[in-house]
Amino acid sequence: MADRFDVGDIIRMKKPHPCGSSEWEVLRTGADFRLKCMGCGHQIMVSRKLVEKNTRQITKKAQPDGGVQ
Repeated sequence: MADRFDVGDIIRMKKPHPCGSSEWEVLRTGADFRLKCMGCGHQIMVSRKLVEKNTRQITKKAQPDGGVQ
C-alpha cells in the first residue's frame, strides 16, 4: 500500500482539538505519527491506525523535493 501521508502535510481530522482547530501538521510518520495542532502548537503521538481512520482530508501535500527549486 502506498503511503499517502508525508512529513509536512496538513491533515484535517474528524474531531477538533480542544482549542477548536481540526488541522494538524504531520511531523513524523511510521507506526506512530507525531502531529502538531495548527491552532495552539500542541504536539501529540498517535498510532497510524487512528490517523488513517480519523483523517477527513489532506489539505496540503508536502512538496516531494522539499520545496527547493
